[in-house]
Amino acid sequence: MIKQTPLFSKTDSLKFFRTLNKRVNDYFKENNIKKTGNWKLHMKTIIMFSIFLIPYFLILTISMPLWIHLLMTILIGVGMAGVGMNVMHDGNHGAYSSKPWLNKIMGGSMYILAGNVYNWQVQHNVLHHTYTNIHGHDEDLDAGRIIRFTEHAKWSPVHRFQQYYSIFLYGLLTFNWAITTDFRQMRRYIKRKLSYGEFPSPFKLWTTLVITKIIYFALWLILPMLLGIVWWEVLLGFFIMHYTAGLILSVVFQLAHVVEDIHHPQPDDNGELENTWAVHQLYTTANFAPKNKIVNWYTGGLNHQIEHHIFPNISHIHYSKIGEIVKQTAMECNLPYYEFKTMRSAVYSHFKHLKEMGQKPAIA
Repeated sequence: MIKQTPLFSKTDSLKFFRTLNKRVNDYFKENNIKKTGNWKLHMKTIIMFSIFLIPYFLILTISMPLWIHLLMTILIGVGMAGVGMNVMHDGNHGAYSSKPWLNKIMGGSMYILAGNVYNWQVQHNVLHHTYTNIHGHDEDLDAGRIIRFTEHAKWSPVHRFQQYYSIFLYGLLTFNWAITTDFRQMRRYIKRKLSYGEFPSPFKLWTTLVITKIIYFALWLILPMLLGIVWWEVLLGFFIMHYTAGLILSVVFQLAHVVEDIHHPQPDDNGELENTWAVHQLYTTANFAPKNKIVNWYTGGLNHQIEHHIFPNISHIHYSKIGEIVKQTAMECNLPYYEFKTMRSAVYSHFKHLKEMGQKPAIA
């Protein structure tokens, strides 16, 4: 059953977003820079694709011991997550370049990451960015019955142990994309007529999905076997690659929205939410390790989730700078700005939150 679409408040006496938007626009005008990517992002694109693809070609062309082969698949997984967070993400938000065709190409890298552009744009751009942390609407909170991320989800006795077993399930994220998730999502989204922009032809969507999946499995499974790599080694490497990427992506995603103090609001009886959309993002999102240059570089600025959620069409390479503006404006308006100084503290908070959500709810 699809729940009624929540309506955001239209009243913002503090005029937070109007003030913030003006300040951010002034920053780009005064410094004469574009909101999209620049040479830094282009260089990072080359590096991430190199980490992702060079080990793959080495595996295909050079005979190597099993342990080196498996180390290579881990490296591919690191590159796979890096391409997703830095290139695909900006591309599908229209933030990689001012040229739409280049955004489309970079966003299309989703296909070689085992995913589907249409599904990702609906789940991420439409559902997650619009209805952040709203149970029943933001599918990033939906982990089936096995993990309980919010107090609004149904509790099960197995959740008492989720702070221990969840980390092992996180690694299955992209593996599930490749095998089952895309097919289930496409069926569901087409039925609901959801889209990011004009609703495309269902026939075209299904055709694209099937063809890209065939090509994907041919490249990553069939081709290595045809070139002489034994089948079980190919399958093991494929799984390790996905598990590495899935683990990285899942942990990064959770640290922004599934930690202590972050809100999981629900609409009132009239289907209305307390805050405007921009203020809602402040209550439901957290930054982590904002001063850590390595984390910031590798995660594609996803440690600056507050800035990303309020300005998704601005490239992540600008988040560190506009983050100072967002934080100052939020403080001036007496609004929250949740931030973990280190990645370690954010990870600790996430698993502490999982432990709290795993406890049996008190009967009201």
